[in-house]
Amino acid sequence: MTLIDWIGFIGVTILLVAYFLNLLDIVKKDGLTYLFLNLIGAGVACLASVLLKYLPFIILESSWTFVSAIGIFNYFKRTIK
Repeated sequence: MTLIDWIGFIGVTILLVAYFLNLLDIVKKDGLTYLFLNLIGAGVACLASVLLKYLPFIILESSWTFVSAIGIFNYFKRTIK
């Protein structure tokens, strides 16, 4: 496996861990842990996609990262009120 493969593997693993933790009700979909895992996982997977120069997954993973960032912003917005 190449370095790019490892980067992608780590990103996807983080995303899957977040998903399974949510399915098992260990983390909530609107909880900070879930949102951060999605942000980091999608960001790392996006990096691998950029390094591979594979546009469909760059779009997918950058969108996922952006949506997760909005979720974190909204989380802190809710908790500050």
